[in-house]
Amino acid sequence: MSTFMAELLGTMILILLGDGVVANTVLKKSKGESSGWIVIATGWALAVAIPVYIFGPTSGAHFNPAVTIGLASIGKFAWSEVPMYIIAQIIGAFIGAILVWLAYLPHWEITDDKAGKLAVFSTGPAVRNTKANLVTEIIGTFFLVFAILGIANTKMVDGLAPLIVGLIVFAAGLSLGGPTGYAINPARDLGPRIAHAILPIKGKGDSDWGYAWIPVVGPIIGGIIAAFFFNIIF
Repeated sequence: MSTFMAELLGTMILILLGDGVVANTVLKKSKGESSGWIVIATGWALAVAIPVYIFGPTSGAHFNPAVTIGLASIGKFAWSEVPMYIIAQIIGAFIGAILVWLAYLPHWEITDDKAGKLAVFSTGPAVRNTKANLVTEIIGTFFLVFAILGIANTKMVDGLAPLIVGLIVFAAGLSLGGPTGYAINPARDLGPRIAHAILPIKGKGDSDWGYAWIPVVGPIIGGIIAAFFFNIIF
């Protein structure tokens, strides 16, 4: 399998399970309706860990442009590979979002909440404040990338590394997810937001493109800062 396909399929699974748990929680008459933030954070943690186990040996299991760019910025990944990885990640995220739409097909029409429908696909702020929202995404992604680099730098976890990465995402969701929904991944937000914009979802509302740059720019900044900080320390 090529690294392109590994990143595409891995990100697709990440979004299928991650956006899927949000759909299960917010869409009307779903079995998991109103099950809450802990369920969402748990679903996202597993959504990351599972494809890391599957595709880690092939591509390194980035599934996140902030990780890819962060690693490249400190010489741990070839810049020549960065565009291909990011394209694969965004395409995979887009396909994963479409699969979630299909999996919950009857529930979109009976759900009146436009914001809830958008939340299945992409993140949004609890309190809309551009500077604060950007800082939150920078901090959350700094933690994510720094922690991932720390895991890669130790032999203490061995085969448990993908599970630990899932726990890192779980911790980020529980502790830092409240203000913006913790995108901490440009592809995770952008690919599904594009899907939301083009899919025939009844009563979906707009895709909030005015906010869309924050979960792209913030994570990239946070990932680069984390990578350089880690490099300086270690």
